[in-house]
Amino acid sequence: MSRFLALGDSYTVGEQVAPDQCWPSQLTRVLRRHGVMLDDPEIVARTGWTTDELAAGISIASIAQVFELVSLSIGVNNQYRGGSLERYHQEFVELFVQAIGFAGGHVGHVVVVSIPDWGVTPFATQRAQTTGSPAQDPAAISKAIDGFNAVNRHETLAAGARYVDITTASRERRGNWLAADGLHPSGAQYARWAELVTPAALAAFATT
Repeated sequence: MSRFLALGDSYTVGEQVAPDQCWPSQLTRVLRRHGVMLDDPEIVARTGWTTDELAAGISIASIAQVFELVSLSIGVNNQYRGGSLERYHQEFVELFVQAIGFAGGHVGHVVVVSIPDWGVTPFATQRAQTTGSPAQDPAAISKAIDGFNAVNRHETLAAGARYVDITTASRERRGNWLAADGLHPSGAQYARWAELVTPAALAAFATT
């Protein structure tokens, strides 16, 4: 059986949805339907985690196995807390190098998933109205997210790993796209993300 390690934050662990509705779990079911013999995903992620907190979580998890697929999606909380792009860049690269290590050094088995845009959510609109801060304006949030994604995309492609843009999908606001908190995605939106990640994941397994 192949192994799948998912590293991230609330968007990976699936805040506000049932465990089987987070996108790594949904992706696993899709891959099985494609004939991939895959264990349940091992998820190292927690709501609110920034890059440095994910690094600490990885250390605590003491990951010893090699995985045929490793996903990394991190950075929204760096942006949310007003963290610098420079620090994010440094810490993302460190996590990315770790992810390659967890994939046994096979960079093609690493999939980086872009940061979704929470600036389009009702939560962001309400927060902007409450704070009155230009930095909390939904358009400013979206612009900042684009900046963080430019960093993780550049590093991923430069190394030859696989990159999946789910940010565009997060901005579509189709159907029942949000959970009850008005911030985190619904299971339906996570299904869309799993669909988008599937080609990159299958390509990774094709090189196993």
